[in-house]
Amino acid sequence: MRLKDKVAIITGSASGFGEGMAKRFAEEGAKIVVADLNAKGAERVAEEIGKNAIAITTDVSLRSEVEEMVYAAKSVFGRVDIMVNNAGYTHSNGDMLKVEENTFDLITAINMKAIYFSTLAVVPIMERQGGGAIITTASTAGLRPRPGLTWYNASKGWAITATKSMAVELAPKKIRVNCLCPVAGETGMLAQFMGEDTPERRAQFKSVIPLGRFSTPLDIANAALWLASDEAEFITGVALEVDGGRCV
Repeated sequence: MRLKDKVAIITGSASGFGEGMAKRFAEEGAKIVVADLNAKGAERVAEEIGKNAIAITTDVSLRSEVEEMVYAAKSVFGRVDIMVNNAGYTHSNGDMLKVEENTFDLITAINMKAIYFSTLAVVPIMERQGGGAIITTASTAGLRPRPGLTWYNASKGWAITATKSMAVELAPKKIRVNCLCPVAGETGMLAQFMGEDTPERRAQFKSVIPLGRFSTPLDIANAALWLASDEAEFITGVALEVDGGRCV
């Protein structure tokens, strides 16, 4: 029970990587705040986890809703030990000049500004508790960007830099900050990452992953579990590649 009695907030946890993390963390003893804009999905995940989970509808692009999310966690479970910034947004793979401004704004709000909002809300709590862990789902796109996802790539590069800077600044408070860099995975956004979901396009994407497959929610959940656990107590400022060798 590597997370016994720890409280974790996981954004974007109604499906995909976030759902995988929520369920895996719960298996290891954590109490989970399942936060997502998809209210029905969040409620389903929380119900499947059981009594140690609550669902809250959260738009992470809004500071007030992020604050409400953190308040709910503290009110119900009494503390916040782990903050996972997993919610993400992308534009479809294609010409960067054809990405609409409102799409660009959503990418920056969800992939970047939401990290700022959650940090403002949880760091004072973690500091009073004597420490904590912050994990962000970044991407291999932030380490080895490729054409077609330029603005998404840039947002994930920002998340990686923010992670490293936060890690240094928050280390004296015993708050560890790390991020995950998954390769393309079997989630609801896969078709957007590829531009089109066809057997040929899938084969093209898999061909650049040495281990020969996409990532899965369990792959990402197991990596996040380790970073959140006391086993990683000396690990901070890391952008952990969970990519089947993609970034080598």
